[in-house]
Amino acid sequence: MSRLKLFLKSINIKRVNNLRLIVPDNFKEVGTKVNDNINKIKGTNIDYIVDPNLVRFNNGEGKCTFEESIRGKDVYILSDVSNYSITYDSQVGIHHMMPDEHFQDIKRMINATCGHAKRIIVGMPYMYQSRQDKRNGRESLDLAMALGELRHYGTSEIITADVHNKSACDNASPQMPINNFYCSDDIILNLVEKEYFNFEKSMVGSPDFGAIPRANFYASILGGLPLGVFYKKRDYSKVESGFNPIQEHKFLYEGDIRGKDVIIVDDMIATGTSILDSAKQLKTNKTGRVFLVATFGLFTKGYEMFDEAYSKGVFDKLYVTNLNYVPEVIKNKPWFEEVDCSMKLANIICNINEDKPIGNLLNAKAETVEKIKKLNLNR
Repeated sequence: MSRLKLFLKSINIKRVNNLRLIVPDNFKEVGTKVNDNINKIKGTNIDYIVDPNLVRFNNGEGKCTFEESIRGKDVYILSDVSNYSITYDSQVGIHHMMPDEHFQDIKRMINATCGHAKRIIVGMPYMYQSRQDKRNGRESLDLAMALGELRHYGTSEIITADVHNKSACDNASPQMPINNFYCSDDIILNLVEKEYFNFEKSMVGSPDFGAIPRANFYASILGGLPLGVFYKKRDYSKVESGFNPIQEHKFLYEGDIRGKDVIIVDDMIATGTSILDSAKQLKTNKTGRVFLVATFGLFTKGYEMFDEAYSKGVFDKLYVTNLNYVPEVIKNKPWFEEVDCSMKLANIICNINEDKPIGNLLNAKAETVEKIKKLNLNR
């Protein structure tokens, strides 16, 4: 073996031994898949995961320790701050952890490295406080504060998915890169593989004006489908469940939508009220099938309204990613489809670890277009 090959091999070995994943219980299932995919990408058979010992005391305070050394390692902390299934025994009974507590644990895990890591990258697919990004009077800017804290504690980069307001992230922390990736290509491929579409009788719907760029991406990547948008007139004098209630909801589209299959695209489903109302409006106008698509399925008011809407034929399927916690009872519903995005996250981690560009991984449009063309040709 030449000296150059031996040198390159030694560099590769160092990089392999350099990477560590810190995966708390709130992201264990996806984190394990990321670990397996990193092994596929690197051609290794290594457990890159370091389990953090996160302790919660009965009064709600906590601490973190590591049993394994991470000195000089490239450390990737992966966390799902929306995972409410994690519990601990508190002084008032069993307590379900909320986003504030998960975010506090991220800071604990960073602090427990004691400055020994080579660099720390936080992988937070669902960005903590991503919906609290604008100041309205005397109001806290929680997203900016959170990013400032992570930078202060030594985070060098953040990996997140389909963040609600990327500009707000960049402005809040201009010296800490925010690597925002989209799962649109993974979702689209799953959708096209599992559902038959006649693209001449299909279209894309945006649930509001803010989601138009995302919906336009879907419309473009599917061969230039027609695009319509829902107009929401809100009552800004009231706040209900953190939102201004909708007074009027209209679908704006120049053309006949009768018989067309419609894909409604959004970044997240919180209560689900808005996207289901959008689907109802379309069905009232005698559209064909209606597919709901979102990166994150939070289901903050449960799944019963989705059951009811599905039973009434309001929508046909809901596609969401596995980047945030969804209870098994929902995963087993006939209207639910989960899209695995762990390979994309693994590729991003590998490229950052090897100091390679990741721009082509954040939005793999050209590759997806070619795959969709091949799928259509084979049908």
